[in-house]
This record gives sequence, structure tokens and C-alpha cells, in this order.
Amino acid sequence: MTSDRRNLEIAKLQKEIESYLSLGSTQVIFDYRENGQGIRLDIITVNPRHNQSFLFHYTSGYDRIDALKQMYDYVKEHNEKQNSYTIQWSASGVNELHTSYFRAKDIPEALDKLNFGRDPNSLTIFSVVLNPIS
Repeated sequence: MTSDRRNLEIAKLQKEIESYLSLGSTQVIFDYRENGQGIRLDIITVNPRHNQSFLFHYTSGYDRIDALKQMYDYVKEHNEKQNSYTIQWSASGVNELHTSYFRAKDIPEALDKLNFGRDPNSLTIFSVVLNPIS
């Protein structure tokens, strides 16, 4: 596959994932990192209200296209099947309570998504609630 075709395929998959997520004004970042076996793809969301970023989900693949295909499969087939959690939190030194929502298999994974890329001691967690199944 030529470089141009690869870039078009990557752009197409990223756009499909973004449109499937339909997170409103929340910004979506595709962060690719090489690991020992290939590429790790982190999808990070940035909430425009409080400008905090959180891990949405990660996948690994042998290249960017493979990782994106796995991510697309996750958002299309598996995301809605995970538990939904509501976490109330505040940033250290800031007197404002925030509420964020995460899909995860359990509470530790939801907290990992909240704390992604930051010192866990920089946030105060007030509550973690498993939302009812709708």
C-alpha cells in the first residue's frame, strides 16, 4: 500500500470513529505510540468545559491501520456493552466539583481512564457510581 493510500485509510478510519462516538463538542485525539510489538493507539478526549483530558480507550496493532480497525470494532461493537460509571471529582486547589462519565469493565479501569496522563494525587475523587442499565 502506498503512503498516500495508507494516509487516506488512516484519515477515513479516524473520521468514522469520531462520527460513531458523536461526543458533541468534546475533542478527540488519536495518540499513536510504538511499543515492542507494533503500535498502541490511545483515544483521548478533551472536555471543553473544564479542559481536562481522559483516556477513552486503547488498542494495539501491528501498524496504525490495524490499531484503528480494532478501535473501530470496539466503538461499534463493545463500548456500549461495558458498564457506565459516573465519577465526581475536583482538581487539587480548585474549588469546583466536576462530573465525568466513563465506560469500563470495573471501577479500577474507570479510575485509570480518569487519571490517565496525570498524577493521581492531582485529583480528589468524591464518588464513583455504577450507573443503572438502561
